[in-house]
Amino acid sequence: MKQLLPFILLLLTISSTSAPKKHEMRAAWIATVANIDWPSKPGLPAEQQKEEMVKMLDYLASANINAIVMQIRPTADTFYPSALEPWSHWLTGKQGQKPEPFYDPLEFIIREAHQRCMEVHVWLNPYRVMNSNRPELLHPDHPYFKRPELFVRYGNQLYFNPGLDETRQMLNRVVEDIVQRYDVDAIHFDDYFYPYKVAGEEFPDAETFNRYPRGYTSQQRDDWRRNNVDMIIRELQQTIKSNKPWVEFGISPFGVWRNDNVDSRGSATRAGVQNYDDLYADILKWLREGWIDYVVPQLYWEIGKEVADYAVLVKWWNENVYGKNLYIGLYASKLGNEKADPAWQKPNELARQLRLNEQYTGVDGAVYFSAKGIVKNLQGITDSLQKNFYRYPALNPLNRSIKGEASPSPSNLRIIKDRRERMLLWDAVTGEGGKEVSYYVVYAFKGRKPGNIDDPSAILLKTTKTSVDLAKIKRKLKGNHTFIITSVNKYRHESAPIQAITRKF
Repeated sequence: MKQLLPFILLLLTISSTSAPKKHEMRAAWIATVANIDWPSKPGLPAEQQKEEMVKMLDYLASANINAIVMQIRPTADTFYPSALEPWSHWLTGKQGQKPEPFYDPLEFIIREAHQRCMEVHVWLNPYRVMNSNRPELLHPDHPYFKRPELFVRYGNQLYFNPGLDETRQMLNRVVEDIVQRYDVDAIHFDDYFYPYKVAGEEFPDAETFNRYPRGYTSQQRDDWRRNNVDMIIRELQQTIKSNKPWVEFGISPFGVWRNDNVDSRGSATRAGVQNYDDLYADILKWLREGWIDYVVPQLYWEIGKEVADYAVLVKWWNENVYGKNLYIGLYASKLGNEKADPAWQKPNELARQLRLNEQYTGVDGAVYFSAKGIVKNLQGITDSLQKNFYRYPALNPLNRSIKGEASPSPSNLRIIKDRRERMLLWDAVTGEGGKEVSYYVVYAFKGRKPGNIDDPSAILLKTTKTSVDLAKIKRKLKGNHTFIITSVNKYRHESAPIQAITRKF
């Protein structure tokens, strides 16, 4: 029976007729390392960088994507002005060199994304400093030259030493600086904690362990390494929440925590890499202890893969998330790859996976790696999103780990009509401490009475403005329609729909 499970689940996905969700995470990673997604190459003029970003955001918004995961610190360098680390060479072509003419890319991206009612989760790599062992490429002001004792070389790459208190202190300062200065919606780490193992080479932390064993014995070196990562995760959660309690902390780990032949709590997989054993990242502990607010396991394999079956893994994560928000990491850029397994060369593996996800109530959405796969519409995936899975807008789901309250409802709803315009207007809602309005939701119901606002097909649009020209929207309105406006704040809470107004078109 166990062997038949993936095929039974696949049949269920084919016949699925699940109702569209009103609350769902629909996000895309925007990778800057090696210029995977943005900018298209280093050193572009600032205006061209902006144009590329605007074009990408517009395209994602057209597919009803409601969040981006923006990589702003790929290799201990930044896509924003920082007194702690230098500008990234992936942005300007030379580390430490600011954009020309000057602008703040992170501030620009946040403003543009929020105008499109899209959240911005900023993506940082905690320990990676360089993808090569060439320190001469680092800017003279880089922390490597100020505190070289904080760094180690491994596998021809350079890393912060995870075993040092100073490393945790540095990373906490970086994150606190971002949270305090920018209107971000989340801090996000991917799977790079301790680096993936290099054959025949031990990670060079023996001296650090001998100096700071913290009660661990030489036989417990792996536990000590896991504790190093545990400490930074726990501290970062405290750093974030002490500044802005509505800002989330999310992790996107490698898709397998442990295989069940190693640990009975693990998944029925035989993956060659395991978070717990190889990257020293005990994701289940972080979920259980409440140190993270959401998890995005990278399930980058096809349904039916022998050593790591997507169907097995999505079920396992659904059952092991400890009540936290669960978004599934999907490999959009793998679609049509001639070097990938056959499942990725025929349309459309991601559609099968999205259908399968609908069977699990604990799955709160998906994050796509990477934005380029959506923008290129590989194997028609964006068409599938627009016409099927994401045909209606969706609100970002409430985070079950974060308390919050709704802001007031919009008031003074009215329609002003002249020969060319039909302006739907309302008064702005004000708030503070997380109750600032992120956007408004405009509902339109055919007829003279309001309908069910839990039905996403009733969402006319989301907007940060306090007016809508009904004559210019894409959806054609004929006959009587009743409108309702709600506000959604930074805690993602939606206000009560108090007012309604009806007009004939």
